[in-house]
Amino acid sequence: MIKNVLIIGATGQIGSELTLALRKIYGNDHVIAAGIENPCEKLLQSGVYETLNILDAQRLAEVVKKYQIDAIINMAAILSAVGEKNPMLAWNVNINGLINVLEVARELQLKRVLNPSSIAAFGPSTPKDNTPQETILRPTSMYGITKVAGELLADYYVLKYGLDVRGLRYPGIISNETLPGGGTTDYAVAIFYEAIKTGHYECFLKEDTMLPMMYMPDCLKATIDLFHADFNKLIHHNDFNVAAFSFTPKMLYENIKQYLPAFTISYKPDYRQAIADSWPRSIDDSCARAEWGWQPSFSMDDMVKDMIQVLKQKHEKGLI
Repeated sequence: MIKNVLIIGATGQIGSELTLALRKIYGNDHVIAAGIENPCEKLLQSGVYETLNILDAQRLAEVVKKYQIDAIINMAAILSAVGEKNPMLAWNVNINGLINVLEVARELQLKRVLNPSSIAAFGPSTPKDNTPQETILRPTSMYGITKVAGELLADYYVLKYGLDVRGLRYPGIISNETLPGGGTTDYAVAIFYEAIKTGHYECFLKEDTMLPMMYMPDCLKATIDLFHADFNKLIHHNDFNVAAFSFTPKMLYENIKQYLPAFTISYKPDYRQAIADSWPRSIDDSCARAEWGWQPSFSMDDMVKDMIQVLKQKHEKGLI
């Protein structure tokens, strides 16, 4: 039974909300948040926070022992856009950091590790539509390369040491709580903030760039459901495709415009366009559905309505 969970990278876009969600399940004192950035007030007020650099294996082991950690969720990562600007940092954090987590988990006999992957694991030669679970993995971004290597490394620890390691390939994640941290799908969050604050958004991708996306509540649901899944029923372990919906910037703009008629958009593609062009347009997640019952709850329109409602309220209160 899992009693104490350590979340590394708990100050990030997903990690911050995942920490709060798991504290509701396990109790505030049993989910330890850790990271290198200043945590938000919600994290500090609801439970323990430890400053921890994933590259410091000794410190990681100390924290695990201090809180009698049973399971680690590793959300620490350098994302795609930042990774292209500093590829060696991406490799160091995403791979050497993961090795630290896996080695500490093996040496201290932890019960479980969850290490997310990404659709960045796919590349230009991967089938673009309904991308299958088992397919060609030849990414052209350093972030993607680290995700493929991370999947294989985690599977190695399952096969070699019998360590329970599991992971899922996130699509673009859309949140109204924490701003994203340097990914290629970040436009799908920024567009809402600009629609409400300024009424105009300049998009860094072309209008017809179709990418798989997911609303944060479903992202948290997928992560927690996989974290709690019966290990013995899993055929795959560290590479689960998960999907909710796909859209282009133009489709998203037109959906937002239904609720904010004065909203305008322009397009100025930058270096992130090449990364987006290498990724799938839609995802086949039938293995996740079959092996641990994955099922998304939010449609694209559900997400748009909720994002606008929440961010409008925040804007009225001067919070954004």
